[in-house]
Amino acid sequence: MKQKTRYWSTARGVSFKFVTVLGIAYQARKELHKALRKILVTSAKIFRSPFSGPFSTVDVEDHECSVWLLLRQSREDCREARLQAVQDLSQAHHWHDYQYRVVAQAADLRTLIGLARSKETDLRFFLPPPPLPALKEDSSLEEELRQLLSLLPQTELDECAQYFTSLALSESGQSLAAQKGGLWCFGGNGLPYAESFGEVPSATVEMFCLEAIIRHSEIPTHCDQIEANGGLQLLQRLYQMHRNCPKVQRNILRIVGNMALNERLHGAIAGSGWVSILAEAMKSPHIMEASHAARSLANLDRETVQEKYQDGVYVLHPQYRSSQPIKADVLFIHGLMGAAFKTWRQQDPEQMAPQVWEDEASYTTCWPKSWLAADCPALRIISVEYDTSLSDWRARCPMDRKSIAFRSSELLNKLRAAGVGDRPVIWVSHSMGGLLVKKMLLEASNKPELRAVTDNTRGIIFYSVPHHGSHLAEYSVNVRYLLFPSLEVKELRKDSPALKTLHDDFLEFARDRKFQVLNFVETLPTYIGSMIKLHVVPPESANLGIGDLILVDVNHLDICKPKEKDAFLYQRTLQFIRDTLAKDLEN
Repeated sequence: MKQKTRYWSTARGVSFKFVTVLGIAYQARKELHKALRKILVTSAKIFRSPFSGPFSTVDVEDHECSVWLLLRQSREDCREARLQAVQDLSQAHHWHDYQYRVVAQAADLRTLIGLARSKETDLRFFLPPPPLPALKEDSSLEEELRQLLSLLPQTELDECAQYFTSLALSESGQSLAAQKGGLWCFGGNGLPYAESFGEVPSATVEMFCLEAIIRHSEIPTHCDQIEANGGLQLLQRLYQMHRNCPKVQRNILRIVGNMALNERLHGAIAGSGWVSILAEAMKSPHIMEASHAARSLANLDRETVQEKYQDGVYVLHPQYRSSQPIKADVLFIHGLMGAAFKTWRQQDPEQMAPQVWEDEASYTTCWPKSWLAADCPALRIISVEYDTSLSDWRARCPMDRKSIAFRSSELLNKLRAAGVGDRPVIWVSHSMGGLLVKKMLLEASNKPELRAVTDNTRGIIFYSVPHHGSHLAEYSVNVRYLLFPSLEVKELRKDSPALKTLHDDFLEFARDRKFQVLNFVETLPTYIGSMIKLHVVPPESANLGIGDLILVDVNHLDICKPKEKDAFLYQRTLQFIRDTLAKDLEN
């Protein structure tokens, strides 16, 4: 009996110890399953049930609940609730990595676009782009680009699109290199443009391809073909390969921005990984890169943006979503050989260390964005870009011979699509840009669908605008064997009937509308290349006949480039904008 008892006790002890161990493991698994079920039930309730319903009885951690709550709120029917959810998500800076990943995987396109356009958003909200398809066997990126170009329709193309397409498809890198030093030096138009890309022939061909695809991307039906033939992935590969080539990247972002004008392609753009790339580019310290990305994202954001920004129209402020109400627009229009950003940079000091160019606090590459936006946050600041040239042989496209009337009509339609005219407007123009502004306002006044542009124009700033012609045109005509003056330059002749008619018509129009006008004019000559020195716009030509005329001791190029924020040139410009818009900004 004792033996049996002892045996039973031992067996029972062993069994109890064994069961205890198994019980702990079982309990751990049970708790894990319970926690997992809790998360799944919570997420299911959040996405299926009314927002105010089940959370009083759901037992989850607060920080876990907030993720799913915000995701659910971002899908609400109420627009204000969705916007608030995106704003709250963008302010989450202390979550665990997996929580950002949950949002990246579960959020819809509308939410991700909103996060990309929110200034403080953590980039962990965006999944890395999906793997790119491999290049075809025995194929290079240059050949893939040319293949894409060959598959695009050849209909509806202007002459410049045909020109760049022809160059890209007919010229190999080797033949382009062989032609350097050939007849192109005198009779052709490709060499100066090609040389600007660098010495790598394949890069030159890539740039010709991109120029052609940019033109195709301005046509909605061609955008469909770019997407259908893998263009978004191919452009992304090129973008990643050219991390150190901002010009290539900007051209690629131009194409993506043009494609984003077509809402049916938004899913494809996001699905190919471009949202995460654009979100990162938006945070770039380089104003040009950030502004190109901002344009693309604004065209993707149909939640808070009604306007559409076509190629060459860039919003400098606000580039992110903002609660600051916008009460007026200020538009910057550059002149001959200008650009949307470089024309409006701070004046270049004679001695400047290269690293200073990278520091916007010490030197700004675009003072409207860096200075004016800070001084007048209630303004939407837009800068436009269009191609110009002094001579035909330096033109990007030899067929791009557009008159002031043609360019003004083209720009006017783009600006109206961007909502210009819906609120008070001030125009800021340099050189030939001022002539475009005058022509645009006259044209808008004669078309009912555009009349809002003139009705809401409050004032105009002219930086050395040749209202009565320019010495540059006279000089170009006298030495046409050297310069081969472009159509834009020819139109600036002092005896030009079109220029005189434009001036007379606008002067009467401006007086009738009682526009506020401020005229600046240079007093120093400008060097054109290393051989030519001339006074581009003398005071008598810059005098519109109304408004203040202020002479400034700078040359034609620097008349719109203040030396510093405290300089008279900027402060007088700022004063004019504030005074002219005083009533509008108060409301």
